[in-house]
Amino acid sequence: MVEVSFSILFYVKKPKGYEKGDMPVYMRITVNGVPKEITTKQYCHPDRWNPQAQRARGTNEESKTVNCTLDALERQVHEARIKLMDAGTVITADALKQALTGKGEKVYNLVAIFEEHNKQVKALVGIDYAPATLTKYTTTLEHLRAFIAHSYDGATDIDIQRLSYDFINAFSFWVKTVKKCNHNSTIKHISNLRKIVNHCLKSGWLQKDPFLGFTMSKKPGVREFLTDAELEALTRKDFAIERLSVIRDIFLFSCYTGLAFIDVFQLTPQDIATGIDGKQWIFTARQKTATPSRIPLLPPAKVILEKYKEHPKCINENKVLPVISNQKMNAYLKEIADLCSIRKTLTFHIARHTFATTVTLSNGVPIETVSKMLGHSSIKMTQHYAKILDKKVSEDMLLLENRLLNI
Repeated sequence: MVEVSFSILFYVKKPKGYEKGDMPVYMRITVNGVPKEITTKQYCHPDRWNPQAQRARGTNEESKTVNCTLDALERQVHEARIKLMDAGTVITADALKQALTGKGEKVYNLVAIFEEHNKQVKALVGIDYAPATLTKYTTTLEHLRAFIAHSYDGATDIDIQRLSYDFINAFSFWVKTVKKCNHNSTIKHISNLRKIVNHCLKSGWLQKDPFLGFTMSKKPGVREFLTDAELEALTRKDFAIERLSVIRDIFLFSCYTGLAFIDVFQLTPQDIATGIDGKQWIFTARQKTATPSRIPLLPPAKVILEKYKEHPKCINENKVLPVISNQKMNAYLKEIADLCSIRKTLTFHIARHTFATTVTLSNGVPIETVSKMLGHSSIKMTQHYAKILDKKVSEDMLLLENRLLNI
């Protein structure tokens, strides 16, 4: 941190209820416009105090004692300032006061604040947060610890006053190069750090935002989805192994409802009720954002629900479908894709993308309606799917153009 201004001022201060006699002498250290006052434990009569020289007048023993003490204190301030600079510590008036007196305002360290944040998230898992959210914050904290140790000679933590644009930029570069994270994954880690910094700013622990000027835009990602033909092939396929048939049905249910894995996993019979049109709807809230979702049940989804109504796992666990772990689901989906000749890396989240594109937007459902059913907090999130469809329109028109040229 570049120091802008630094000054030391000695002055006499009239105490409360003062009538006459000596006054206490104080030292004021000011760094970048922020002052800190320290008592020198010396006294001087106002008539003997020289405000221009900031010392006591005269050559008597009392004045000599006061002035020698003030000279020594001034040297100590400069020595403390040099030590802080050598240690790479941010120089503040409070840091200098603490170095001189051992007393000062509380020092807030970045890793300690992040750890406390993660403890709170952990306590709220299942209430306000999904387990995956805690995992993301935990990973960011691990990266941050490693970065600090690498960049600050094995340090385990740093004062938040050392946060700067350069720190954020260096951390971003380190995550990309050392941890081999892609751009969007890096931005997620930076966003997690941003939340901690915002907390520090709102709490008044930081005066300047280190993110000022830092760009955090993500690059558009490729969102895979099943085409009509692939969805049809998946639906019509007969599996010799029952396990694969069950996983296929759960995946298709998400294709026709747009629910994410965790929301299908948590779906209960109580979440399905009669909607405004007298038909069955799903009434739930997204686990990820707590945003309400209201989804009319399409016929294929209703058929799947009916099929598993009496399944032992559903009855015992009060679930509408016998959902297993996401990891196992995705492993089986890769097997299913091979059997159905689908040349895409099939994951459960593709089902949600398929609902947004092939099932709804491609069939003329307005984007506002799709956004509401997906439980998006902003229509901007849904517009990513519309862009995918624009690309598909372009590809289809190119095929048509080629056919016309060959007539």
